[in-house]
Amino acid sequence: MKKIILLLALITSLLNAESTIYFGTGYAYNSELITYGENEWTVDNNAAQIKVGYGDRKAYAVELSLDYVDNSSRIFDSNDGKKYGFNVELLKAWDIGIFANPYLKVGFGGGYLDTPADLHNGSLTYGSFNLGAGFFIPLGKHWDLEVAYEYKNTSYQKLDLNSSDSPSSHLNIGYVGINFRF
Repeated sequence: MKKIILLLALITSLLNAESTIYFGTGYAYNSELITYGENEWTVDNNAAQIKVGYGDRKAYAVELSLDYVDNSSRIFDSNDGKKYGFNVELLKAWDIGIFANPYLKVGFGGGYLDTPADLHNGSLTYGSFNLGAGFFIPLGKHWDLEVAYEYKNTSYQKLDLNSSDSPSSHLNIGYVGINFRF
């Protein structure tokens, strides 16, 4: 019963809010702590993100985003290539009367990494659980600046089908971007 009431409240607030479609793009700095078996190492990379969402910067939103990571660091092999991801997230923002609207978001994602470390496919797929917090800083009715921190708990597919271990990582992301709402 509680779930139904919460779902109805969410739907009602989405319908009564001044919801808009928005597009955004931005720069992200990724720091990934990778664990594989007994080994751990950290990889830092630059990334770009493109997103589309539906919602209100003072209430709720649903956001879809594409990640492109310029993988200049070795993750699993010295010839690792680019990393691409897709995310779906639910966002809750608040208008607390200051110059910015803070928000929290939660979601999941998936993607792949071009790498010769996987001898069978030439790439590794992964899935992630995403958490984030940040601020929308309105620059006008249709523009806002976004500053955020995101955390992703990522699980990669197995590198070796005969092994019981699969790589996992904790990804910390700093993000700065701009959104256009209409």
